Amino acid sequence: MVICGIAAWPPRPLTTTRNSSVEAVTILKAGDASNVIPNEASFAGTIRTLNAEMRELSKKRLKEISEGVAAALGAEASVTIHTGYPVTQNHGEQTDVAVVVAADVAGVQNVDSTVNPMMGGEDFSYMLNARPGNFIFIGNGPTAALHNASYDFNDEIIPHGVSYWVRLAEQRLASLAN
Repeated sequence: MVICGIAAWPPRPLTTTRNSSVEAVTILKAGDASNVIPNEASFAGTIRTLNAEMRELSKKRLKEISEGVAAALGAEASVTIHTGYPVTQNHGEQTDVAVVVAADVAGVQNVDSTVNPMMGGEDFSYMLNARPGNFIFIGNGPTAALHNASYDFNDEIIPHGVSYWVRLAEQRLASLAN
């Protein structure tokens, strides 16, 4: 019942694009024998959001739901939340510059600046919290997605990636000189 309660969060009025939240229970453990009802169970999973405020609210609600459902059933719940990477949020001005440079290098038709925000965890988010910037993807062609055993990096895009980063550095340095 706790997992069902978590699955019902967040309520629909809160789920705008900016306030999107995904809570996924990905591990469930309870006992070792198929013919014995276990005394306890544990589960683990992830919380993914598009902003820090929603992340904190989701953590609070996960704890409240777990403890509330357990109490209603005469049980106890202990909730431990390990916070991973911060939310990866691009900054507008830096993203606009990156889009212009990418279009200059790859052609406007090959740049998609309308990609929806993503909830993936990324260590680069620490950099974006310290300094304005943006996180981009350089197209790799028709292959499996990252973190898939079938993923095959396309070595032929390396010169395009290098050109992008060199051009971006040149553009930013030129703008600082003016």
